[in-house]
Amino acid sequence: MQRTLSPRDPVRVEWAPEAAVEFSGSSQKQPAKPAVALTADASAPSRAAAASSRAILERRRKHVGPNLALFFQEEPLHIVRGQGCELFDPEGHCYLDCINNVSHVGHAHPGVAAAVSTQLFTLNTNSRYLHEAYVEYAEAMAALCPAPLQVLYMLTSGSEANDLAWRIARAAAAAADPDDSRPLHVAVVDHGYHGHTSLCIDLSPYKWKGPGGGGRPAYVHVLPCPDVYRGQHLDGAAAARAAIAEAEAAGGRIAAFFSESILSCGGQVLLPSGYLEGVYHEMRAAGAVCVADEVQCGFGRVGRAFWAFELQGVTPDIVTFGKPCGNGWPMAGLITSPRLAKAFSAPGMEFFATGGGCTAAPTCGLAVLAAIREERLQDNAAAVGAYCLARLRELQERHPDVIGDVRGEGLMIGVEIVTDPDSKAHSPALARHLKLRCKADHRVLLSSEGPFSSVIKVKPPICFTEQQADRMVDAMASVLAALTPEDKARLAETSRAEVQAVSERHRRLG
Repeated sequence: MQRTLSPRDPVRVEWAPEAAVEFSGSSQKQPAKPAVALTADASAPSRAAAASSRAILERRRKHVGPNLALFFQEEPLHIVRGQGCELFDPEGHCYLDCINNVSHVGHAHPGVAAAVSTQLFTLNTNSRYLHEAYVEYAEAMAALCPAPLQVLYMLTSGSEANDLAWRIARAAAAAADPDDSRPLHVAVVDHGYHGHTSLCIDLSPYKWKGPGGGGRPAYVHVLPCPDVYRGQHLDGAAAARAAIAEAEAAGGRIAAFFSESILSCGGQVLLPSGYLEGVYHEMRAAGAVCVADEVQCGFGRVGRAFWAFELQGVTPDIVTFGKPCGNGWPMAGLITSPRLAKAFSAPGMEFFATGGGCTAAPTCGLAVLAAIREERLQDNAAAVGAYCLARLRELQERHPDVIGDVRGEGLMIGVEIVTDPDSKAHSPALARHLKLRCKADHRVLLSSEGPFSSVIKVKPPICFTEQQADRMVDAMASVLAALTPEDKARLAETSRAEVQAVSERHRRLG
């Protein structure tokens, strides 16, 4: 028996083989593609509720790597269903998801789920066969990029995309000057994060300066992270020249510059106006390829543009993307120019990624693009993001002693928590208290980022509403209002000790 889904209901997929789907670029109707119907599974909630979070956690600890981290490590959430910007536990409690930039157009988006399910019931194989969906997706992505970015490589994660970007950059450097035998080096921005492969860890100061990090690799050169709030390191061109000089002094040459267009794990850092323009000019003069990592900030999240690099008025040589493009399906990509694609292919080595471009992936990608377009979600990110920033700045006015800065573009927002407004000292303990109390008392999910974990991250699915923004800000306001002077003093003291320890590690590794 079918019935309306309630918040406690997981989803069961049913299919009808008579349906058909047409691709917009083809006049041929694909026969016998199954249609999916999402229906409630009446028996599942009791099964889910019976499995306690503690029991699941114990099973996880036995068979899952211990450093595969969970949100809210001390009291992790057991989630069984999502819808839009909301997540539900086995008892039907609703949590507002303000941090999940993977389910970009909303959890369990019906259009995306139907497109992928239909394709899976029909065909899902690798990209060595001709299929309209891959070509359509490549055309769609090229149309969303400035010239000369016209060539797409499909992959399965942002890490894989950045790894491939470095391979392409090295090939381009070799093609540009075959007689230059100097080792190839790379430049990155401090606190940047580019993925989890061995190479991407090298490219990510956020990782190699973090717990368990091994320090800066000799071939990696770091531009200081610009900090508009504190007025530090704002001259991108000067920072680029210093990195280039450092590489040359070490006997190498810079082959690529990697930067997130807005630093995410670094603390939702907005680059100063003109920053990338200055860096790109210097890097290209030195023969480097400029890579824009849009894994966390692309696909309309910033509202005013589809890509965050557009806010800087630059055109990268390579754009990498991931997370949001598949709304939870493991897909990613890289788009570059015909010139760089030719340089990459010239040595003759075939490129192939088993899951990259598998038939379901571009089908999913097209459905995500359709949702962004048809539901005007980029416009929504701009409007609701502006509303959210205004509400948060009102909150800052009420609590100027602990909220140092509110910054963001669209629905990529950071709230910097400090011990006091004069020193602007980081307050990781208060940021941690804020996110934990919002979860426990209000079922609002927030996270903290930045080199000291003192910046509250607001990065919900881009279908976020003003009403949901109100719920989030009201929860934060309630937690802050409950703080006593003694609480603030205690948290400030804890923060000072934590910041000192992290600063010492950064000096040792960085």
